[in-house]
Amino acid sequence: MDLTSHLFARLALAVVAGAVLGGCGAASSADDRADDRADDRADDRAGRAESAATSQTGVRVLWMGDSIAGAQAPAVRAALEAAGVTVENATSDGGGNLVAGDHPVTTKAARDTWKALKEHISSFRPTVIAYQITTYDWGTAREQLTAYRKLARTAGDAGARLVLVSAPPFKIDEFFQPHAASIKSAPKMAAKAADGTNARFLDASELWGADHAAAKAQRSKDGIHSCQQGSAAFATWFAKRLGELAGFTPAAPAEWATGAWTGDDRFTKLGCS
Repeated sequence: MDLTSHLFARLALAVVAGAVLGGCGAASSADDRADDRADDRADDRAGRAESAATSQTGVRVLWMGDSIAGAQAPAVRAALEAAGVTVENATSDGGGNLVAGDHPVTTKAARDTWKALKEHISSFRPTVIAYQITTYDWGTAREQLTAYRKLARTAGDAGARLVLVSAPPFKIDEFFQPHAASIKSAPKMAAKAADGTNARFLDASELWGADHAAAKAQRSKDGIHSCQQGSAAFATWFAKRLGELAGFTPAAPAEWATGAWTGDDRFTKLGCS
């Protein structure tokens, strides 16, 4: 199978059937994925209702990214809601990218992400759009810069602050290897896009380091995602950085780190204990 066919097979499986790319979890049927999306929307509505009742900050965070960000989402929600911040999870199990690149599947995924973003802005009215760079923001450096600048403009037009977050180090296997240069350039272009705009770039390497195999990176068995401990570490770090930008005080991890979110199905699928 040539690279193009391989990419179609692997990405299409994730986007259409809900398989998690690069070890993003077990494959499920399209019906199961639809059910999962419905459950996620119900959870988001319930979470928003609960947050609205207790919020003291007025900060509303739209959390975006791929399945790596998805594995972090339960902890991010728990940490931010404990601080009185309303959160909506807009991550994707397959794709989630904003950079279209030059492949039909990544182009479609980007188109879907931009469309979903417009819908989230209309319904959720975020004050912060937080986008963690995905493993599929391939493209050229110019394409990456253009997409991130467009995101900054989109956030600004919606009256929201944009926060761009670098991805954690992850295993560059034979699937990702042809796109290693794009994966390397993406955070640089995100930082450049944030310069002189309403956006801010957060370099998560200060938390994770640069080696996916190192203990500091806290990757799961697949070398890509995080289990509960890694997700909690990220949420603690992110809440502190975001609090500095948005003007709220993060809750102490003791208030949320051992909550019900630790039993999320995402961690079961990743083989986390």
